[in-house]
Amino acid sequence: MAAGGLQISEGGYRLELGTSRVTTGHRSELRFVVRDGQGRAVTGYRREHGKELHLIVASRDLLTYRHLHPRRAADGTWTTPVDLPRAGGYRVFADFTPEVRGARDLVLGADLAVGGPYRPQDLPAADRTARVDGYDVELDGTLTPGKPGELRLSVSRDGKPVTDLQPYLGAYGHLVALRAGDLAYLHVHPKGEPGDGKTEAGPVVSFTATAPSNGSYRLFLDFKHDGVVRTAAFTVHAGAAAESVAQTPEHSDGHGH
Repeated sequence: MAAGGLQISEGGYRLELGTSRVTTGHRSELRFVVRDGQGRAVTGYRREHGKELHLIVASRDLLTYRHLHPRRAADGTWTTPVDLPRAGGYRVFADFTPEVRGARDLVLGADLAVGGPYRPQDLPAADRTARVDGYDVELDGTLTPGKPGELRLSVSRDGKPVTDLQPYLGAYGHLVALRAGDLAYLHVHPKGEPGDGKTEAGPVVSFTATAPSNGSYRLFLDFKHDGVVRTAAFTVHAGAAAESVAQTPEHSDGHGH
């Protein structure tokens, strides 16, 4: 299965960043436009998971992650505030489906530089539990190259299963997977949805995902509870080391919803 986000243009559409550099620790405005094959700014989008467009910003070392919901002006210009805590190279992903007949979901990617003192860090070590803001998230399942697999994430707090997760983007969780190295973006699909009569509001949130190749991947789970969206992050090794799954150190730097 092909991964997305490796190109700035695909299928006749192009991501044009109006902001290519920001400074760490400062709130900045990120501006961008999606253009069609004739160079026109796209203004028609099909809503997916409750939004016209999903914007993901991730550092090259996959330790900083933001899932943002920008606003679109009538002329097609998108804007969103962003405050990134660490300097270095970042990748910006626009995930959307144009509102035209036969259009498919696209993920376009562009580079963003964040100025400031740079301190490189390694990908976190393996663990099947991620902890964030007093919540524990357990991961069950593996990524298999070229084959769909189920990933089950179970949310608990203070040792008790959380059974009243709140809907977020049309599901009880939203999962993004990025490949370490080139930051290829994987399409991950939730199983079931709130109100379908069979999907429970926790503690388990299930997804179907396919790894396009062997390698290490970073998983970011957004879940909503008590009115707050939190992000749990893991590292998954697909292929020969598929049994290894890792958490972020101490907590995920993944807020920003």
